[in-house]
Amino acid sequence: MHLSNIYTLLVSFTNCLFSKVSWSTSDFSLEGDYLLGGLFALHEIEHETTLFSTETTECFRHLSSKSGYQMLQVMRFAVEEINNSTTLLPNVSLGYEIFDHCSNTKNLNSVLKLISKNGSIKPKEKLNNYQPKVIALTGPYGSSKTITIAPLITMDLIPMVNYGATSYALSNKLHYPSFVRTIPSNKDLIEMIIHIIRWFGWNWVAFLGSQDDYSSDGLKLFNKYISNTGICLAYQEGLSLNANYSLALKKIDMLNINVIVVYALPQYASKIIKAAIANNIQDKVWIASQAWSMNQQIPREPGIEKIGTIIGITERLLSLSGFDEFIYKTRGALDAGHNDRAESDIQGKSKTCNQFCDYCSLLTAEEIINENPTFSFAIYAAIYTIAHALHKVLQCDINECSKNTMAKPYMLLGEIKKLDFPLSGRQVKYNDNYDPTISFAVVVWRTNMNPPQFEMVGTYDTHPEITFTIDNSLMPWINSGSVPFSNCSVECTTGHSRQPEGDPYTCFPCAESEWSDEGSTTCKTRSVVYPQFTEIASIAIMVSTVCLIILLIAIFSIFAYSYDTPVVKSAGGSMCFLMLTSLILSSISAFFFFGKPTFVFCLLRNAIFEFFFTVCISCLTVRSFQIVCVFKMAAQFPKVHSLWVKHNGQWIFIAFASFIHFISCVIWMTASPVKLIADSWTYKDQLMLICEMGNTITFTIVVFISWFLGFLCLLFSYMGRDLPKNYNEAKSITFSLILYYLTWIAYFTAYLTIKSKYVIILNATAQISSINGILFSYFIPKSYIIIFQPHKNTPAYFQTSIQNYTQTISRT
Repeated sequence: MHLSNIYTLLVSFTNCLFSKVSWSTSDFSLEGDYLLGGLFALHEIEHETTLFSTETTECFRHLSSKSGYQMLQVMRFAVEEINNSTTLLPNVSLGYEIFDHCSNTKNLNSVLKLISKNGSIKPKEKLNNYQPKVIALTGPYGSSKTITIAPLITMDLIPMVNYGATSYALSNKLHYPSFVRTIPSNKDLIEMIIHIIRWFGWNWVAFLGSQDDYSSDGLKLFNKYISNTGICLAYQEGLSLNANYSLALKKIDMLNINVIVVYALPQYASKIIKAAIANNIQDKVWIASQAWSMNQQIPREPGIEKIGTIIGITERLLSLSGFDEFIYKTRGALDAGHNDRAESDIQGKSKTCNQFCDYCSLLTAEEIINENPTFSFAIYAAIYTIAHALHKVLQCDINECSKNTMAKPYMLLGEIKKLDFPLSGRQVKYNDNYDPTISFAVVVWRTNMNPPQFEMVGTYDTHPEITFTIDNSLMPWINSGSVPFSNCSVECTTGHSRQPEGDPYTCFPCAESEWSDEGSTTCKTRSVVYPQFTEIASIAIMVSTVCLIILLIAIFSIFAYSYDTPVVKSAGGSMCFLMLTSLILSSISAFFFFGKPTFVFCLLRNAIFEFFFTVCISCLTVRSFQIVCVFKMAAQFPKVHSLWVKHNGQWIFIAFASFIHFISCVIWMTASPVKLIADSWTYKDQLMLICEMGNTITFTIVVFISWFLGFLCLLFSYMGRDLPKNYNEAKSITFSLILYYLTWIAYFTAYLTIKSKYVIILNATAQISSINGILFSYFIPKSYIIIFQPHKNTPAYFQTSIQNYTQTISRT
C-alpha cells in the first residue's frame, strides 16, 4: 500500500520536474544568476487530503485566494527592485521559481523540485558540493505547512526565510537549523496581546483558536505567560471547521466574558464572527491575531458593527513605496498580452505543476493593491535578507560582485545572523534563533464606515528598547466611550472586603503552595512531601547505614591487624584499605536523602556515592586483572608483566580512572548542576520536593564510567574463573557486580515511571545495596577466614593451592 503511494508521489514529482512553463513572461518564473524559491497559497483547500493520498494536489481546482496572489506580487516586486539596484548586487541578477502551495500541508512536489539538483535529490551529499536549484526560498504561509516541509529544506541548510509561520517551535535551531523568519513568532504575538489586555485592566477573557499548530502553540504560550499577571482564562477552545461555533459563543456570553481573543487563521475567524452576528452577540471586545487582523472580507459582513470593538495586531509598516506603480505596470502588460496567452494558459493547466492561476489575470490592479497588506513587509524583508546575505558571500562592493566565488546555500545562512540593515524605515536584524526585531501596530476596525477602515491606535516595538503605548482617545468603545468591563468581579472600595459568598464569577489563581478542586471557591494548602527523618523507612535505612559503616571500620581494623597474612595480601594488600575507605565514604551519602532537601543535600547525595564507589570499582577491576595477569599472562607476555609490576601499573590505572571520573563529576555538578525543585504538577494536593539529576549528558557520562569499569571487572573475573580457590575472586566479584547492576536498573526504571517520595528512598536503598554487595561477597568471607579459620591463612596453605592448580594445568 505504502510502496504504491510512494511510487505515485515520485511519478508526480517527475512529471513536475520535466514540465515547462508554457509562457516566457510567467508570474511564476524568472531567469537569473541565482534562483530564489517562492511558495504562496494562490488557492485554498477547505478539507485536507488523507495522509497517504495517491493523488497529486492540483491547486487550480480549489478556491482562489486573492491575498496569496498579492503576496506573490510582493516577491516579484522585491526581486525586480533588487535587480534594478546598482549597489546591492551589481552585475548579478536574481531569478525565481514560484509555486502555488495552495494551503496544503502535504503538497510536497514543488518543494522537491526547488531542492533538487539536475532533477535529483541527494540529501547525504556534502554541503560544499551540493548546489540545489534555488539558493534560498521564502514561504509557505502557515505554521502547519511550514513545519511539514521544513525538514526537507533545512537538512541541507538551505535558508528558508519565511514570511508567514509564527509557531514558536520553529525557533528551535536544533530541529530547524536554517529556518529564518521575518515575521514575529507566536511568543511575540502573545506577549503583545497580554500587553493590550493589561493596558485596559481586563482579567476575565476567553481564547478561541483553531485545531492547528498556529493556534495550539498560541494557546499554550498564552496559558504560560498569563501566570502571575492576574489574568484569568475563563474559557478556551480549539475549533475545527465543522465545530458548533454558536454553542461556544453562547457559553462565553453566559459567563459574562466581554473580551475574546480570536487566535486563528482567517477561515476560522470568519466563521466565529459570522456566528457572533447570527447569534446576536453584542458589545464584546474582539482581539484579532495577526493572521486576520487586516482581513479585507470579514469587516464587510452585514451586522458586524453590532458585535462590538475589534482590535487587531499587525506589522507597523503596511505599504511599500513603488509597489502600486509596479502592479499598474504589470497589469498593463498582462492586459495587452491577454488574448495572445489565452490558449497557452489552457495548455499550461495540464503541463505545469502548480504554476497556473486562472483567476489571476482577471484581477484588477486595484483589487491586488487593496488586498490584506499584513505580510507585505515580511515578504519584502525576506527577499532583501537573501539579497544582503548574497551580497556578503559574493564580496560585493558598490561596483561589482566577485563572480569567482560560487555561493552555496549554507554560506548565506552564516551571513544572515550578522545582518543589520535599514529597509523602508525599519531595521532588519535577527537574534540567535533567526527571529526578527518586533515592530507591531495596534489597529481598530471602523466597521461603521463604507468601505471599512483600519485605524492605528497604538504601537509596540522591541528595538532599540521595548515600548508599548495606546491612544485611549482613539478607541471606538460602544458603551458611551467607556472601557468595557471584563473582570472576575467588581473591585472592592477602600475599607471593604469581599465576602466568601460574593460574585460567582470571582476567579483568582491559587498560589503554588495551594490547590483547588474543579469548581471550588476556596484554595487548600498543599502538603509538602519529602522523606522525613522520623519515617520508618528512613529510620531503617539510616540504622542499616550506621551498622554498615561500623562493620566496614571493623573489617578495616581486622585487615590492618592481619596485614602481613596471605589472605590480606591475596585480597589486594594496601589496595584493600583504599577500597574500604571508599565504601565508608560512599555510605555517608545515604544520610543526605532524608529531611527537607536543600541545594547542598541535592549536590552531595549522589556525587559522593558516585565518585567513591567508582574508586572502589576501579580497585576491583585492577584486582581482577592482576590475578589473571599473574597466573595466565605473565608466562605469555613476560615483558608486559614486568613493566606493569615495575611501574606500579595498578596504582596508575586506579589514579587515572579516578581522575577521569572526578573530572566528569565536577562537570556534572557545575555545567548544569543538580537543583532542588518543587513538583507541583504530579499531584494536585501535594508539593513534592525533589532533586533533579542535572544535565542528562553529563550525568550519563558519570554513570557510564562506573558501569564500564564494572563490565571490565566482570570480564576479567570470568577469565579467572578456573584459578586456585584462594585466589579465585570470580564468584564473589560477579555476584557483587550483578547485584549492583540489577539494583540500579530497578531504580532507574522506577525513577522514570513513578513520581513519589519513595523513589528517593529507593535511591538510598540502591546505594546501600551496592555497597553491601561488595562487602558481603568480597570482604566478609576473607574476614571469616582470618578470624575463624586461621589454618587457611598460612603461606603453606596458599602454596599448596598454587601447586595443585599448576599440576592440573600441566595435565590438561
